[in-house]
Amino acid sequence: MTRVLKRRLTLLLTTLTAALTGIALALFAVPQAAGAVETGTWYKIVSRHSGLALDILDVSTAAGAELIQWNDTGAANQQFRFIDAGGGYYRIQARHSNLVLEVFEWNAENGATIAQWTDLNGTNQQWEVRESGGYATFVNRFSGKAMDVWERSTEPGSRISQYDVNGGANQQFQLVEVGDGGDPDPGGECGSGSPDATVTGSSGNYTASNGGSTVYQGGDYRAAIQAAVDSTGSGERTSVMASGGIGASTISIPSNRVFEGCGTIDIGWRSGRGAIESLGTSNVSIPYLNLTGSAYFAMRFYGNSNLHLGDINMDLSGGMGIRFERDEAGSRDVTMDDIYVEGAGSHAVETWNIDGFSIGRVTARNVGESGLLIQNSTDGWVGTVDGSNVGAGTGYATFRMANNNGELGSGDYSTNIWVDNVISRGGGRGVFCVSQSGGVTIRNVDLANNGNNSILIENCYNVTIEGGTVNGGGEVRIAARSEFPNTRDVWITLEVNNTSVRESPCGDNVNWNISGNASVNVC
Repeated sequence: MTRVLKRRLTLLLTTLTAALTGIALALFAVPQAAGAVETGTWYKIVSRHSGLALDILDVSTAAGAELIQWNDTGAANQQFRFIDAGGGYYRIQARHSNLVLEVFEWNAENGATIAQWTDLNGTNQQWEVRESGGYATFVNRFSGKAMDVWERSTEPGSRISQYDVNGGANQQFQLVEVGDGGDPDPGGECGSGSPDATVTGSSGNYTASNGGSTVYQGGDYRAAIQAAVDSTGSGERTSVMASGGIGASTISIPSNRVFEGCGTIDIGWRSGRGAIESLGTSNVSIPYLNLTGSAYFAMRFYGNSNLHLGDINMDLSGGMGIRFERDEAGSRDVTMDDIYVEGAGSHAVETWNIDGFSIGRVTARNVGESGLLIQNSTDGWVGTVDGSNVGAGTGYATFRMANNNGELGSGDYSTNIWVDNVISRGGGRGVFCVSQSGGVTIRNVDLANNGNNSILIENCYNVTIEGGTVNGGGEVRIAARSEFPNTRDVWITLEVNNTSVRESPCGDNVNWNISGNASVNVC
């Protein structure tokens, strides 16, 4: 069973777990502080019991690295910030890795490991901060248990676990502010805080600076940006405050860097290349970026580990938005927060060969092909794909899975892709699964007036659409081509109006639950 499948199946048990633990929690309830933590502020977290600091073991940036306590070193692997998860809960992010603390592998038992993992906003990654007498207790939303110095150890290297909330000093931690130190987005704005390198100026006169020293002065906007990036070291941040054009050229982001485009970068066409590239890298974060123009690929990636794309806005006049390459090294642990693409001639976002991804939102407007196209990728979550006039006159779709996407190996299509919501208006298809893909659950669809199929599931396996509406447009269809094994194991629950539902040819183990006024012709 895959990690994401474990996560999502366990969500079904969360309500029951909360009910069973509620009485025990009430016995040791500590009042929640108003303003106990501030988002965007980095903290050192010190155990009241031992006086040692929370620490990611061996300064690891790998998903699954354990949380321990250690002597206070002041290093970035001992610095954490709180990200608002809603409902009074927070995700706790490690500064050196950008990963968040979680109850590892959804283990609800006392003694379960606390580790860092890609931010999927799961309930096992959400913590309530309860304050009393200047100390905080962190209670996990999934398990209802408190972060705990295991067995009350005072030794450096001792593990941090979870245990029933009991008010002990080994469950109490002091939060010590450590400042922004050049961190991206300490106050919620691009370029805020103290970037390590900046690009300022305007057309014909750009200055790239690092630590008060000028590393470039002149009229070449691209050269200024690259000089600023190249002047930074591991873990440092470049903020491009100026706007301008880079022509048919490329900005390259190396490993362990933060790059943010606060101004607007106008891009040009370089065949087979991206305007912004990060290739074969690890621990790269691009929290903000504003792009205009037309490029072969606006952003291009492959061979990435722990890549974060934050608030990315592209107002394009052609080309493709984001591309993960097909014929190069695969990537793992990729996070995208909020991607907006308008005017691309091809796909807004196209991925290949990613193992482990989290995509909060993709908004596609007036793009020529797909909104989000994922291929040969596994173990992922997508929040919302929202498309309007996507792939008009084509077989592409607002959300498309293709080329063995979701196959875990040797025909294993256990559910490992989860999509919360697909919204599609006009254009080509709404949802399209094709070419031996599957292992997916789509929780809700809102589709209207798609010019091609509203939904087409063709030679796909283990596909569930849990609910939603289709209104007008092309038919909802299950189909198959003869060159691949037949479509199988499909569950669809929908309200369908003003269009038809058809299964041709008949699939294997196809389950329909259709309401509305649709014309239905299924096996």
